[in-house]
Amino acid sequence: MPGSPTLFHRLFSLEGRAALITGASGGIGRALAVALAEAGAIVGLHGTNRSRLEETQQHVEEAGGQAVALPAELSDVDACRRLIAEAHAQLGRLDILVNCAGMNRRQPIAEVQPETFDTIVAVNLRSAYFLSQAAHPIMRAQGGGKILNIGSMNSHVGLGHLSVYGITKSALMQLTKTMAVEWARDNIQVNCLAPGFIMTPLTAGPLWGDPHKKAWLLARIPARRPGTPEDLVGAALLLVSDASAYITGHTLNVDGGFLAGGTWDADA
Repeated sequence: MPGSPTLFHRLFSLEGRAALITGASGGIGRALAVALAEAGAIVGLHGTNRSRLEETQQHVEEAGGQAVALPAELSDVDACRRLIAEAHAQLGRLDILVNCAGMNRRQPIAEVQPETFDTIVAVNLRSAYFLSQAAHPIMRAQGGGKILNIGSMNSHVGLGHLSVYGITKSALMQLTKTMAVEWARDNIQVNCLAPGFIMTPLTAGPLWGDPHKKAWLLARIPARRPGTPEDLVGAALLLVSDASAYITGHTLNVDGGFLAGGTWDADA
């Protein structure tokens, strides 16, 4: 019918919806926050650094979107529950939760201390678990919702000096499946987005700035380039919009072909 919404709009528009993105002050979280806002959602921006959150908020507003900064630590379960309650109160509803907050400390297993182990697990895994648990009844009462967990290539493969990080990202992929199974009848779709090796301010130096690591990566990524946070936007919009109404419990890899395999032929 003339004037009716287009197919694209019906599938991918987030107008009238509210999203909370944790880790929104980082490179990936910021790109996802801007994208969801451009698609029509009002976004709650979580992070631990207020000034960096305000930068993200400025990016969202420059793109024509609406955002609310929600700085908080996710060090304990009560903090996670307070963040969900505050996001719900500030945004008026909660349709989308993107669990993007994460941290890492590169150490061989022999050097990892219990305090390091506990800190990484608390931020990367426990916070996603209890944030989602707190969001579930809100989404159920609204008639449904979307939860998107941000995984990693370490959800699939092991890399040296990333043992604790890898544990959390693998567990996050498994948790996605269990949440999807338990909450499917509540019309809540839960999926995992696993980025490949992405160029962000945190990886530009220690990863892509190291000639040995850069050569190792480019030899194994068929696309022969690092990913960018913007490369994740299309997949994220799919998994938080009506376009994925029948997709749940899935991990979508955005990795330039890294997991697909390689070739014996080296580039000249």
